[in-house]
Amino acid sequence: MKRFEWRDRIHALDAEADCEEIVRILGTHEFPWDIEQALGLALYRTYAVPSIGELLAHTREFTERTQHRYDDTALILNDIMEHGFGPGRGRDALRRMNQMHRSYDISNDDYRYVLSTFVVMPVRWLNDLGYGWRRLSDHEIAASTNYYRRLGRHMGIKEIPETYAEFHELFDSYEREHFAYTEGGRAVSDATLGLMVDFYPAWQRPLVRPFTKALLDDRLITAFRYPEPSAAWRALAAGALRLRARVVRFMPPRTESRWARQSPNIRSYPGGYDPSRIGTFPKGCPVPHGMDTVEVPATGARVPAPGQALATEGAPVEAPEATGAD
Repeated sequence: MKRFEWRDRIHALDAEADCEEIVRILGTHEFPWDIEQALGLALYRTYAVPSIGELLAHTREFTERTQHRYDDTALILNDIMEHGFGPGRGRDALRRMNQMHRSYDISNDDYRYVLSTFVVMPVRWLNDLGYGWRRLSDHEIAASTNYYRRLGRHMGIKEIPETYAEFHELFDSYEREHFAYTEGGRAVSDATLGLMVDFYPAWQRPLVRPFTKALLDDRLITAFRYPEPSAAWRALAAGALRLRARVVRFMPPRTESRWARQSPNIRSYPGGYDPSRIGTFPKGCPVPHGMDTVEVPATGARVPAPGQALATEGAPVEAPEATGAD
């Protein structure tokens, strides 16, 4: 397989009709590591919006069960991308995500902003900052935008932007208007950074923390009231990622898909999982029939009991429910 063969396959597909397949190729063959980092930073940015950061702190999921919260988010988004929006595992993951979201009072504006981070941050990482081994084309950006527009419709989000330029304007204006310091947002940020650092061997952690903070732009640094990273750390972090990109450019193309569920950083479900049985079940949120739950004292949420992330043989199947606007 030639280095640019995946790119050529993408450009033979339609950016609207085939957006799911294009996003799968980009996320599992062309840029699996890069897009994982970019989407992680996309979610991280949302903590700086007071209504989002304070809600996440209130649930205490990100501060008390950080690994589980990271895993649940990554696995649900992975299953939607891997299996699509139609009936089956992808639809189950989408339903589970919508069930959790509906348990809280989240504004449509916040939903739209979060969606915009998923559209904008991979482009910023790969193209604007130069961390990708090649740039995304306009065709690929349009396909990714269409994919997240489709996801937003399944989530019931209203007034979704139609183009990448409109998403970028929403992203930028919402952050300028809303980013602000809150104790809850800072607590969630600290917990998330702590988890990211713990992914590395102990001897690397003193370097990983300042390296990671050096990747945060001034808008985030100000919102979380972190000390300004030194110019040296900023140059080192950006230089290391651009050097990596040049090395990757000369590597052979990835022939096997690399899914987020295969990451060694996903640790909560070593025996496997059913997307309808992971995450949290706040008050009023339907629990799959036959699944035992336990209450987490620190959060008050109910979560699958040990061994319950997979249904036992012969357990009744939960009746399907609507997933939002289709």
